[in-house]
Amino acid sequence: MLKQINGPMLRKMIIAGSSLLEQNKKNVDALNVFPVPDGDTGTNMSMTFKSAANEVNACSNNNLDSLGEALSKGALRGARGNSGVILSQIMKGIASVVVTCESMTTKQFAKAMTEGAAVAYKAVTKPKEGTILTVIRVMAESASSAAKKHADFEEFFKEVLAKGEEILAKTPEMLPVLKTAGVVDAGGRGLLVVFNGFYKAILGDEDLNYTVEEKPAVSFDFENDNCVEVNLKDLADIEFAYCTEFMVINMKNQTTESDIDKLRERLMEIGDSVICIGDLSLVKVHVHTNTPNVALGYALELGELYNLKIENMLQQNREMKAKREQMQMEKKPFGMVAVAPGQGLADIFKDINIDQVVGGGQTMNPSADDIARACDKVPSDNVIIFPNNKNIILAAEQAEALTKKTLHVIPTTSVPEGISAALAINPEAELEENLESMKESIKNVKSGSVTYAVRETHIDGFDLKEGDIIGLNEKNILSKGALVNDTTEDLIAKMMDENVCNITLFYGSDINEEEAEKFRAKLEEKYPSQDVNMLPGGQPVYYYIISLE
Repeated sequence: MLKQINGPMLRKMIIAGSSLLEQNKKNVDALNVFPVPDGDTGTNMSMTFKSAANEVNACSNNNLDSLGEALSKGALRGARGNSGVILSQIMKGIASVVVTCESMTTKQFAKAMTEGAAVAYKAVTKPKEGTILTVIRVMAESASSAAKKHADFEEFFKEVLAKGEEILAKTPEMLPVLKTAGVVDAGGRGLLVVFNGFYKAILGDEDLNYTVEEKPAVSFDFENDNCVEVNLKDLADIEFAYCTEFMVINMKNQTTESDIDKLRERLMEIGDSVICIGDLSLVKVHVHTNTPNVALGYALELGELYNLKIENMLQQNREMKAKREQMQMEKKPFGMVAVAPGQGLADIFKDINIDQVVGGGQTMNPSADDIARACDKVPSDNVIIFPNNKNIILAAEQAEALTKKTLHVIPTTSVPEGISAALAINPEAELEENLESMKESIKNVKSGSVTYAVRETHIDGFDLKEGDIIGLNEKNILSKGALVNDTTEDLIAKMMDENVCNITLFYGSDINEEEAEKFRAKLEEKYPSQDVNMLPGGQPVYYYIISLE
């Protein structure tokens, strides 16, 4: 139970937040939906916070005043893009309270978050709700409430993060462009990644493996390059052509704080998305304008320019539009979507040319909308779907009403059937011929699975109690035991016949690779005439999924 955040803990929190954001920057990047992003949100936020973490890491002592100053200074110096600058201002506000403390209670940390939100809102000339600003504001409000109930930081952070996720999920309702694209705000997601890093440090969790997940648990996406659909006609709507960023340093002797405010006002007259923050030691500027030379001229009146970056958003816009149009032209005669309950199985489907994989299975059935969304991403008007579970077939069939694509559902009831069907495709054959081949191929597969009983019952001639290991084929329970491998071996024996040439087992998340390989070797000895394969499936609940062909 942690009731005080001291210097060493704050240092760990900042480093953990930076590490998690670096790991997840591509996932945050994938949420960008605006026609021409100012660079990538996740990358910009990661570089911003990495600069803060480096400054904190280099701090020679563990006093909160020194660490707070390093946090604020490092974040501002490294700030990139709108999202990075706003993140730096959140950290500046938090740091302004940190430097006043010898150690921090939950009430003081809540005060720091409130100040972080206030400074961030002040930094943006025209704040928009549904962005990172909304997320930090609501999290700060939640922190103030949570601090009254929890002196323990673990419970405090748990409540604040839950509220953050709740408001993040609502951002599409606040910004139409997010709703159209079907994603949450990228900056808000990046902020929550940072705070999850803080939370992990507080828990003493040294395993910083963490992956953000935007869809509900029944519909996680295994894509690394989550491509958001952008309306092509929106791509031409750019009023200001040049994204301009720079710092002003080494101020002239006559420069005052009011000159910084005047610079901000002058920038607003020649562009939008204006952020102009800092003090007489450093000013950070971001503006979209058609006259970057004028913006630079205004800044030169205050001091020297440093770290200039000017990007032509019109050219980026043209390139993006051309890329989208090219993608539309390169449609395939048909594409494929499969449902899979684990990362390993998803990877296997990708390896056999499945276009999109929807997360789900027996314990987490995806909805018709989840399947339709995946179909919409496939570059073809005809999409073949492998539900791979009898409880998902109906949802797959209903998905056609939610998409303009023509869907063809192959009624696969297991992952082995889905793999067999996908492998039966002949790229040179017509669609109808392939559909028949796939349906025929699933007749040659025997599927089994090994899991555990969740309650006491009598079924298929077995008296089961909770926790018993059970082996099933497509219809019935065929074996029962106390040990996973023994039950699996018994199930395979009962499913075997003289026509089986290949035995393939996909091991689940509860089985490690070493254990799986030992079991494979044992099965090879028992079945010398068959090829025995062991592959990582990563599926929950089911120790093994079995395919006999």
